[in-house]
Amino acid sequence: MPNKRSGGGLSGTQQAAKFLGVSVLAGAVLAGIALPVAGGLGLAAKGTVESFDEIPIDFKRPPLSQKNQILDSEGNLIATDYYRDRTVVPLKKINPIMRKAIVAIEDSRFYEHGAIDLKSVMRALNKNAQEGGVAEGGSTLTQQYVKNVFVEQAGDDQEKVAEATQQTIGRKIQELKYAIRIEEELSKEQILENYLNITFFGQQAYGIEAAARRYFSKNAADLELHEAALLAGLVQSPTYYDPVNYPDRAVKRRNIVLNRMAETGAASKEDVAAAKRKDLGLEISKPRSGCITATDKAGFFCDYVRKIILTDPVFGKTEQERKDLWKRGGLTVRTTLSPKAQKAAAEAATGKVYEDDPVAASVVQVEPGTGKILSMAQSRPYGLDQNENQTLLNLAVDNAMGGSTHGFQVGSTFKPIIAAAAMADGISPASTYRSDWKTSFSLGDFKVCGNKPYGSGSWDVQNELESEKGTWDMTGALSKSINTYFVDLGQKVGLCDVVEMAGKMGVRLGSGKPVEQKPATLLGGQNISPLSMAAAYATFADRGTYCSPVAIEKVTDADGKKLSVPKTKCERAMSEHIADSINKMLKGVVEDGTGTRAGLTDRDNAGKTGTTDGRKDAWFVGYTPNLSTAVWVGDDIGDPQEMYDITIGGQFYDKVCGGCLPGPIWKTAMTGALQGEPVESFNDVQVPRAATDDKKDRGRGGDDDKPGDRRPGNPFPDITLPPGVIGGGGNGGPGGGGGASTMGGTTDGTTVGTTVGGVTGGDTGGESVGATSTAGGWDAGGGNGTNGNGGWQTSGQDGGWTPR
Repeated sequence: MPNKRSGGGLSGTQQAAKFLGVSVLAGAVLAGIALPVAGGLGLAAKGTVESFDEIPIDFKRPPLSQKNQILDSEGNLIATDYYRDRTVVPLKKINPIMRKAIVAIEDSRFYEHGAIDLKSVMRALNKNAQEGGVAEGGSTLTQQYVKNVFVEQAGDDQEKVAEATQQTIGRKIQELKYAIRIEEELSKEQILENYLNITFFGQQAYGIEAAARRYFSKNAADLELHEAALLAGLVQSPTYYDPVNYPDRAVKRRNIVLNRMAETGAASKEDVAAAKRKDLGLEISKPRSGCITATDKAGFFCDYVRKIILTDPVFGKTEQERKDLWKRGGLTVRTTLSPKAQKAAAEAATGKVYEDDPVAASVVQVEPGTGKILSMAQSRPYGLDQNENQTLLNLAVDNAMGGSTHGFQVGSTFKPIIAAAAMADGISPASTYRSDWKTSFSLGDFKVCGNKPYGSGSWDVQNELESEKGTWDMTGALSKSINTYFVDLGQKVGLCDVVEMAGKMGVRLGSGKPVEQKPATLLGGQNISPLSMAAAYATFADRGTYCSPVAIEKVTDADGKKLSVPKTKCERAMSEHIADSINKMLKGVVEDGTGTRAGLTDRDNAGKTGTTDGRKDAWFVGYTPNLSTAVWVGDDIGDPQEMYDITIGGQFYDKVCGGCLPGPIWKTAMTGALQGEPVESFNDVQVPRAATDDKKDRGRGGDDDKPGDRRPGNPFPDITLPPGVIGGGGNGGPGGGGGASTMGGTTDGTTVGTTVGGVTGGDTGGESVGATSTAGGWDAGGGNGTNGNGGWQTSGQDGGWTPR
């Protein structure tokens, strides 16, 4: 109620306010707003009386926040994200009836006066003084535009918003001064265009284009008279006249606008009468903002792209600059996401692991040679509602990009990295190690950088099956995922070189730190993200070149200007021959090893299973020459649980393994993503093999594990091995360096000597090689024998290990 005295007259304070308000403001206006005064009238606010020349140019046409569009690689919309839902349009794309409606109700003399309509000001001041409150506004459209600019610039800062909207004479004079300058700089049409694009129309819609789409699901160019009147009426109070929540109020307000249009001649009386007979005619389009609206379950990828823009210095030197860029919006972000691959990954991730299962699945795919992320999906839906099993935790990426705190232990999927490091150090794939199913290793024999011992004490390592004891070469050990072999091999290579190779392949901890030099690293005891593993295996697929993952191909701003984007960095991590050899060996994993249930039948493919201690994490990472995919399954909530006697995706598992759940998920994702794609082949090589025990017992039903990965309560007897059987730190180089393996050189790539450590370093190799051969211990030089080559060389041209 207006603040009146019981007797009906104005109080003394109100009468004074009336006199001072009218006199001071009117006088100020007539004097050209040249007031140097301050005091109790609200003119003391800092910056109230700046010179006209200090008005910033962007105030006349400020950069308005608009929505960002995230597109896939084919230009399809994945999602929109905005600080304010706004699409800036030129005046020619706004129906003239909308322009007339807003002018009629907000400033009918807009085209007749300057920045200030003195008649309106005096009328409003007089009426407000009589009513004892704000009963009528006297602001012109230009003044309203000025206030909206202040609000826009205030952003989320509530103090600045309050300052921009405060009803003080000082603030009003400031608005008037800016309005006068803007009227000098811009035409009426430009002011009206800016006003219609900046104004808030309620329901999260900023600007007339967003409002037309929100309330009527059409463009501003297509608005009809009754619709335009409704929107024009919202400006005064978008919440109070909200047609969704208060339709009766909205109808009354709309009709007031229509009457005003008839009075001013903006519309004929006949058209106004017809418009008033219509109902509201709403066709609401709900606000769709953020990655929760992403198509094909690409919410996590969408969020990853957003985080890149907010964190990568290419989009701004400081965090605030990048944040302002995203908030200002108007960006069109063309990403690397393949719609076909994403659909396949989403189906794979949710097909065998349900969103309400006790564990989750993550699938991520990378293109070898480019680093492009083609898909990113997981079984949990993206969102905030935990009751609907939603999460914002992106299981595929590092912690800094929205992933888990540390990543996940990768288990045996780390073994190919050890194999690559070994070959880079000159160790032949035919190198063999013999052990029982359970072996104790001296920690002092593991060397870190600087050739320093890792520590003291011992470490017990076991294979999955008690029957897995004997002699293996590198191919057989990869196929069966023999833990003891790779611990022995890693011990010989040295932790420093293993970690260095991992770094070259882009493998780092989920925390962003480098992989640690620990013996447990050899069995995948480090926490790494699926994206990191997919990119690492893409190194094998691209014949030894690692390319850092990228998700953005192109970004343009609201004006269509191209912005710089992060580029992939491709560097050689290993020789082509080493990568070709890994590919050949990992083909055996999917053909007759632990990954048989994952293998594709229509093209070359390779991969590796992984299951960690207690079956808390299960993996399959594999690839073709043109696609690398990592699949992880495990507990994403709280302390990881062991996956024994568990139902996942409606299927019961007595124990989850890399080959029996992640493997089939991988196959589904790969099959869908590669449908219709060219069939490419790996570069074939002759990888030397040794006559080992494993050849008579290939495969083991698609299972794989690492030490301790057994059901609790099922202990096995300890086995004490004679000293020297496993060996340790010898190099096995020239002159019989005493290495732990039964390595030998080759003469034709098929016959392998068995002299431990090597006798003469291959200097006198002959045609006949056997248990008593002097052909050969392998050495990095691969010294050529008299009639044969005494070892394997990194170049792959000696010792029978030659590309076909």
